[in-house]
Amino acid sequence: MSGFENLNTDFYQTSYSIDDQSQQSYDYGGSGGPYSKQYAGYDYSQQGRFVPPDMMQPQQPYTGQIYQPTQAYTPASPQPFYGNNFEDEPPLLEGINFDHIWQKTLTVLHPLKVADGSIMNETDLAGPMVFCLAFGATLLLAGKIQFGYVYGISAIGCLGMFCLLNLMSMTGVSFGCVASVLGYCLLPMILLSSFAVIFSLQGMVGIILTAGIIGWCSFSASKIFISALAMEGQQLLVAYPCALLYGVFALISVF
Repeated sequence: MSGFENLNTDFYQTSYSIDDQSQQSYDYGGSGGPYSKQYAGYDYSQQGRFVPPDMMQPQQPYTGQIYQPTQAYTPASPQPFYGNNFEDEPPLLEGINFDHIWQKTLTVLHPLKVADGSIMNETDLAGPMVFCLAFGATLLLAGKIQFGYVYGISAIGCLGMFCLLNLMSMTGVSFGCVASVLGYCLLPMILLSSFAVIFSLQGMVGIILTAGIIGWCSFSASKIFISALAMEGQQLLVAYPCALLYGVFALISVF
């Protein structure tokens, strides 16, 4: 053990002493203090010496309350267009012009009457919906439940005529206007389906009557289209696809 103690003493032998650490001082500023810094004597009151007095703005006192900022703008609550009461609600028939419906019906029933383009160019689907229901009802009286075919063929025919008229006319036309005109011109077809309830249309008389009804519907529709879209001299070109559409409805009525 004596050899180990001698080895340990020789390994850690040094001239450093703990008493030397307590006597050290960190005089960085030359003031003699142990923790003095070179910027310890800086006068912070001289910072604003070079700021002009006109650039210094006086502080405004805060007049509001803490966590409660003053609201400069108060949004107004939206007012309903109609009142909240039941008496202030608009009527159900508002927007339906019965005078224009009657004039369009007379224009279809009288093929030689001049059509008013300003009235025919309106998107009115009240009359066409009634005429489609009446056509399906007369077919139902004849024992034919064809409501799905009526609405399906009407939708496809309106889409086809809409594309065709937009290609032929310079002004263009809306889908609602095409559906309105074709729906109003379905009125003579209701007469044909009503005749089918009374007697059969598969004879010679039925064929002549059916051909006349198809010509009536197509002529009325083409007359309204050329009047509303200013397509002078193109009535036969418009009447041909209309005759194909109303011919399908006639086949449903006859067979």
